[in-house]
Amino acid sequence: MGSMYKDDQDDWITVCLKYLLFVFNFLFWMGGGVVMGVGIWTLIDKGDYLSLLASSTFAVSAYILILAGALVMVTGFLGCCAVIREQRSLLSTYFSCLLLIFLIELVAGILAYVYYQKLSEELKQHLSETMTKNYAQPGKEGITQAVDRLQQDFKCCGSNNSFDWQSSVYILSPEAKKRVVPDSCCKTITPQCGYRDHPSNIYKVEGGCITKLEQFLADHLLIIGAVGIGVACLQICGMVFTCCLHRRIKLDPY
Repeated sequence: MGSMYKDDQDDWITVCLKYLLFVFNFLFWMGGGVVMGVGIWTLIDKGDYLSLLASSTFAVSAYILILAGALVMVTGFLGCCAVIREQRSLLSTYFSCLLLIFLIELVAGILAYVYYQKLSEELKQHLSETMTKNYAQPGKEGITQAVDRLQQDFKCCGSNNSFDWQSSVYILSPEAKKRVVPDSCCKTITPQCGYRDHPSNIYKVEGGCITKLEQFLADHLLIIGAVGIGVACLQICGMVFTCCLHRRIKLDPY
């Protein structure tokens, strides 16, 4: 009698574990979509700004998120198959995939954290030089477009302030046609509006574009980190449930 009760109890625990893994896989699959979406959004929405950065760490973190999100969605399907078929070999494969994705997200998180620490110094050293030396130069169309969008999106002018443009290769060249700032500094862009650098005509922002871009990138890195931590917590729960179910399922006779 006691043995039958114990078997029924074991069966009940196994069924609960299966349902928990099903719920987990659904949340995990949705989390994978969110992770991949954040990575794609980072690259597409503000991808122009990546050309203004000295290192590719920010872009690499976004690409790793996309890879991890795709693996998560595939792994979620594998997990459902493993639970339905109740095969220990499939559960072992599923656990290995969860561990691999966890390690990938860990690498992305470390990269994001390291980059966050040196973000301010990199922008101060690199952005001013990029804007003054490469703006409107032959073969630098991508940087020119990125700087124009940066100044319009964030309503700023110059890396630190509008006076930075006075030492710009573009402003000192005949192509500038006596402009004192690029037209993208203007509050309302009209042809050759960069002749006047009065506050009524151009953006005068404390800290310039460096401060604005630094805050934007820092916010993105925090989003990447928060999403990664959330999915990682789900994965830890999934690995625990998988181990428990793996122990509960009897060994295959063959």
